Amino acid sequence: MIARGSGGLDVGELPAAAREQAQALLEHGAGDRCRRDEVHLQVALLPADHGRRIDRAQCGIDGIGIGLLHAPAFEQVLTAQRLLQFLREVKSGVPCVAAPVYSHVVYDIIPGETVSVCQPDILILEGLNVLQVGAIESASEFVSDYFDFSIYVDADERDIEEWYVQRFLRLRDTVFQNPDSFFRHYAALDEAQAIEVARGIWHGINGKNLKENIEPTKRRASLLLHKGADHRVTSVALRRL
Repeated sequence: MIARGSGGLDVGELPAAAREQAQALLEHGAGDRCRRDEVHLQVALLPADHGRRIDRAQCGIDGIGIGLLHAPAFEQVLTAQRLLQFLREVKSGVPCVAAPVYSHVVYDIIPGETVSVCQPDILILEGLNVLQVGAIESASEFVSDYFDFSIYVDADERDIEEWYVQRFLRLRDTVFQNPDSFFRHYAALDEAQAIEVARGIWHGINGKNLKENIEPTKRRASLLLHKGADHRVTSVALRRL
């Protein structure tokens, strides 16, 4: 997304393999990232979720969390200032900049835990709405103002919906089984019920967010990758200025 000195990279949505690499990077602490390799570029990867703070009590969100998810712009408002400050500090050369760590288990940031980014040559920021500019009409500064290069990973909506359903089924058998999971109430669903719930969430929330808040930003990306149903890239479009 942004670079210190050389060009950088930002990602509208990362493929699964890159997400796994990002998680591994975040779990291994900041030590290695704070030592510059004399041969290789130093790359840091940060999901935009790590700038998000959700106060469920203040927002009146129940155990299902649907109230918040019905307001996609809420995350933009909540995240923008925190992300902008983080990017300002990285771009201006602050030696190490800390960001809170977000947990998809408890659906909130983890108190007292941070991840540090220390003067990387390339910083990759992953996020669904990072190219968005219209959620806050009075804003004069946007997260994407700090991007040197951006990539949007696109796919047909029917494929994205199917991936979402399959992911929901995997989470039902794994993360949702955790007693601390914010979505633990979905763990007891049988497969037919889980599919029905997943498609209901998709059509009522995620699909709308895709069409209203995410898809409109893809024309702002520097590079547009389109994936087929098997996750293979089927086309690449580079925006020429």
